[in-house]
Amino acid sequence: MRTSARSHTRSFALLALPLAGALALTGCAGSDDAKPAETSSTAVTLVVHDSFVDGEAFAAQASKATGYDVTVMTAGDGGELANKLVLTKGAPIADAFFGIDNAFASRLIENDVVEQVPTDTLPERALKIATELDPAAAKAGTVPLVPIDIGATCVNIDTAWFAKQGIEEPATFEDLADAKYKDLAVLLDPTASSTGASFMIATIAAFGEDGFTDYWKSLEANGARIVQGWSEAYNTEFTGVNDAGSRPIVVSYSTSPAFTVNDDETASNTRALLDTCSSQTEYAGVLAGSANPEGAQAVVEYLLSTEFQAEIADQMYMYPVDEAVELPASWAKFAPLPADDQSHDLSSEEIQAGLDGWLRTLGDAVGL
Repeated sequence: MRTSARSHTRSFALLALPLAGALALTGCAGSDDAKPAETSSTAVTLVVHDSFVDGEAFAAQASKATGYDVTVMTAGDGGELANKLVLTKGAPIADAFFGIDNAFASRLIENDVVEQVPTDTLPERALKIATELDPAAAKAGTVPLVPIDIGATCVNIDTAWFAKQGIEEPATFEDLADAKYKDLAVLLDPTASSTGASFMIATIAAFGEDGFTDYWKSLEANGARIVQGWSEAYNTEFTGVNDAGSRPIVVSYSTSPAFTVNDDETASNTRALLDTCSSQTEYAGVLAGSANPEGAQAVVEYLLSTEFQAEIADQMYMYPVDEAVELPASWAKFAPLPADDQSHDLSSEEIQAGLDGWLRTLGDAVGL
């Protein structure tokens, strides 16, 4: 039985494109069970990307936990959110934010968009990631960005399709360009999807700035289809979740196979190719110039709480940064993270310096 990926909606559109006009922002008011003892304001606004958990429910939970009156607003995908925060520097649209990933992290730091926050409340893995991002700040006991969740984009395959067809499963980047897999892959346009851009970054890490376009050309020559967004690729084109689909190879997430399991969760008909992955970290932080920095800090700390961290796997398809949080039983078997030596990664600084040029170069090479 094929199971559709429940709430599997982590596609981010319009990556790295300039904002055309103001972004529409929607708010979700939360409850206010207890007032902070010492603050000039009890209101706190958290701005997030549009793949965040249910904003209204989060606002109510965060309000109860922190004692602040929390409101959640959305600002498009991760790239749009980063652009909006930079453009409103000095007059921020919110007090805190969540949803900037490692592709855009350095943009916020370089533009002085964020306030430093103390490291003493960070779980061990969060502290390690934050230190790698800004070692000097961490040494002083603060960090500009707080890791909240981690994950990886990877090529996924429909293992049931390959078994039925009697075709050996692909395993590597190079396999996807092999003639035996002609017309079987669906990719994401990296100029229109951050999931696609993450895959592009993986290919740059694997083949270099001088070689990644030739690799993409080889995929195109082998019949790979490039579509605009994750939902079209995964839910429409991918045979692993759609019997009417025609492509058993798709760019998705390392966690996706946990959501294509059978009813008793003993087997999944899909698998992530862990040698094709690129790591992702999503950050939160306090915005410089916040009207309520104390409240913003409290909300960021709530994002690290066991209560919220326990919701991340089911609701956002990512791993909670706190390793002490229990994961769904099926994740250990069907949604493992790639090992460090499997991931094809670049630093946030490298991505920030090269992203626009890579997108233009690839667009010219394969006609995006």
